[in-house]
Amino acid sequence: MFETILLVEDEASSRKGLTQFLQGLEFDVLTATDGKEAFEIFKKENPDLVISDIRMPEMDGVTLLEKIKAESPSAKVILLTAYGSVEDAVKAMKKGAFYYLTKPVNLEELEFLVKKAFSSHRLEEENKELRQELFKERYDQGNLIAQSPKMKELLKTVDKIAGSNASVLIEGESGTGKELIARRIHDLSPRSLQPFIAVHCAALTETLLSSELFGHEKGSFTGATDRKKGRFERAHGGSLFLDEIGEITKETQVKLLRVLQEGEFERVGGTKTIKVDVRLIAATNKTLLDEVKQQRFREDLYYRINVIYLKVPPLRERKEDISPLVDAFIRQYSSLNAKKISGIEPDALELLTRYDWPGNIRELKNVIERMIVLSSGDRLTLEHVPDEFRQGRASPAAPAIFSGFDRITDVEKELIQKVLQEAKGNKSLAAEKLGISRRTLYRKLDEYKNA
Repeated sequence: MFETILLVEDEASSRKGLTQFLQGLEFDVLTATDGKEAFEIFKKENPDLVISDIRMPEMDGVTLLEKIKAESPSAKVILLTAYGSVEDAVKAMKKGAFYYLTKPVNLEELEFLVKKAFSSHRLEEENKELRQELFKERYDQGNLIAQSPKMKELLKTVDKIAGSNASVLIEGESGTGKELIARRIHDLSPRSLQPFIAVHCAALTETLLSSELFGHEKGSFTGATDRKKGRFERAHGGSLFLDEIGEITKETQVKLLRVLQEGEFERVGGTKTIKVDVRLIAATNKTLLDEVKQQRFREDLYYRINVIYLKVPPLRERKEDISPLVDAFIRQYSSLNAKKISGIEPDALELLTRYDWPGNIRELKNVIERMIVLSSGDRLTLEHVPDEFRQGRASPAAPAIFSGFDRITDVEKELIQKVLQEAKGNKSLAAEKLGISRRTLYRKLDEYKNA
């Protein structure tokens, strides 16, 4: 197949000459006379390379570049100008032009740049395929296994939108794997070589969250002994994941809205304006539109973050995934605990499959880990299944691990103590690993003392 070039040139003689030259290099050439026509062709034909004049009627080349990059961030665009102004060159390169040539065009130089652009494109495609292979190996370890129709459809959508720069809102119950969905979006995007920075909003007070997001200057508040870069700065060029965004205060919502609208902010206690290029991915276990209706979440911010909406189904709606998830967790935790467990007996798996898993994948993962720790044979059996499952107490109404339930279970207490030990007593870190807020962790610890 010929690689396709879209040539955008309003001068007929130049358009004809360049078309013949590029076709002579065995490229398939599409043509347009202005930016408006070119953008319509680009959306329809998805060419491999765009070569465009800068000065044109209707829509100039720099505006066309901006629209193409918004549509397809990885697109390659070479711009041409008869003026050769440094200002145009700098402006075009900053907005993502692959390169810049002055007119009249040196054909040898053009041939070199075109071939370089295609070489770069092929390398990016190879890297993308490699990332997908690594991604599959990484995520088949657990939460993003997808045998159920609902998860297959969700991941198909995720893969489709990963290449854009649009903000994403992910809604789903606690423990459904929203952060892994966010990481998949980042890993398959053009930003994958840049940072993925996660912030768990519910675990931080308003002051600490503002400092974490935007950074602070030395002396801006008690304990601010040094200047600190915020998560937005650290995520520059990459993706910022805000988990439990529904928990942030109105004051923080206003600051966040400004960053999304203007791409700039000031550190806490600072006056210098900092510009950033960040893709926002937000998640919540609430129905955020209900929060808007109750006036707890700003409507303008909601629509700003909800450009692309994803709903992660709970585990009870994707029971086809339970068996492969169990297999994956057995492999993972057998290795971590130096056990040689080859699988699970059918009656034990059936009991786990019948359960509605109100704590979702996080609960399933914790139960499998506990079963492995307590096992002595080479397969998990019915006797390893926790008592509340075997004694028929598991039901849709049963309280979920880490879901804010009322009674204290041995499993919950044991797991929280284990995570606290791993975190060396750091309650903030333990709460983050457990997927709960520090307030919930402190409440649970008080309950254990009084039990």
